Amino acid sequence: MGITYNDDSILARFFGQSANYTDIPNELFSRYNVKKGLRNENGTGVRIGLTRVSDVVGYAEGEDKQVIPIPGDLLYRGYSINDLFAHRQGNAGFEETCFLLLFGFLPTKQQFRDFRNSLADRYMLPENFLVNEILRTPSKDMMNCLQVLTLALYNYDEDPDNINFYETIRKGINLIAKFPTMACHSYQAKLYEMYRESLIIHYPKKEYSIAENILYMLRPDGQFTQREANVLDGILMLHADHGGGNNSTFTDIVIGSSGTDLYSAISGALGSLKGPKHGGANISVAHMMQEVIAEIGITDDKDEVRRVVNALLDKERYDHSGLIYGYGHAVYTISDPRAELIRKLCYDLAVEQDCLESFNFYKLFEDTVHEVTLERKGKALPTNVDFYSGFAYKLLGIPEELFTPLFAIARVSGWVAHNVENLMYDGRIMRPASKYVGDILDFVEMDKRR
Repeated sequence: MGITYNDDSILARFFGQSANYTDIPNELFSRYNVKKGLRNENGTGVRIGLTRVSDVVGYAEGEDKQVIPIPGDLLYRGYSINDLFAHRQGNAGFEETCFLLLFGFLPTKQQFRDFRNSLADRYMLPENFLVNEILRTPSKDMMNCLQVLTLALYNYDEDPDNINFYETIRKGINLIAKFPTMACHSYQAKLYEMYRESLIIHYPKKEYSIAENILYMLRPDGQFTQREANVLDGILMLHADHGGGNNSTFTDIVIGSSGTDLYSAISGALGSLKGPKHGGANISVAHMMQEVIAEIGITDDKDEVRRVVNALLDKERYDHSGLIYGYGHAVYTISDPRAELIRKLCYDLAVEQDCLESFNFYKLFEDTVHEVTLERKGKALPTNVDFYSGFAYKLLGIPEELFTPLFAIARVSGWVAHNVENLMYDGRIMRPASKYVGDILDFVEMDKRR
């Protein structure tokens, strides 16, 4: 009988020893002028490139690079999200946004029809993909599943490594069209395999927009209202892109700069978006609000709401981090335009579904957070898009497992646009530098090591 090793004990001991060799004091970051987390000392992001795809406007720079708070705006190819939102085409505003991000200009009616037809022709998954790639290998995590399926599409592409402009756009449009189908079918496979629920597969309809198809494919009866589709379409528009500096887009650009295939770059971006500090933040909001409601109920008692907000800030509630999820942003200082627009979408849907009481509670919580953070921090934390997106998904009956995948469904259009832009106007592999601050050591023979 062989010797059994306690791996956990051994690895824990190794880890304890390694602390002596891996610690990097904060003082060294200042000494060598290294931007920790790619952030400047004033909290702004270090510029890592130039882009004409989109811009996140959250502050102005005064003298000595002082940050001056201003109302936020999000620009897609120079157009304010507020203007694009106000003039969107029925339940297909997301499709027009995709066209704008990919090609740089707003389409004519005929161009828009042609583009929508190109997307619709690509809704369906390749032959045998549903059975071989989804039903036979269901995943317990939908974001990991999307990564695997994105890489699997590589094998169904006749020229997968071709990264010229036309081919990358063609592959990108294919991904935009297929992401909703992959996500919805994968969720149904998970329900069937892991929860023993009935397997219900609705194939996408060409006549439906992407938002309409998502609701159709997710719901057993395939039914939805125009208001519901309009709300989901708006949410997809708001998540389509957010500048070149956010974590997942930066990941996409870094990977793409190596000259690898688009599928690998998008898969990497998906891995980034999964993180709770990025695309997964909306789930943290949902869990936090569930705990708040469990404690005080859906109430209009502002004193009770103030009490729980203070408790969250004092690290006495939820995850004891002192954070209130859905508030604050790395760029927006006064307001997040996406939060302003999604709040209105939630109100309209709450009216249709006769659940204004829940909406009013969220609005009371939001107002209270602004008041309390202004009192305690001298600055009201702005509401960000994550606070209301989870509420909107709840109203739409979308399961929590699909909160972040819906983010990905929207964001793939921005990822493709930035990938193409970087290949066209830079072309070099991204290779930033780091400073070695460890010791220079003499090699020690193994029998002499202590």
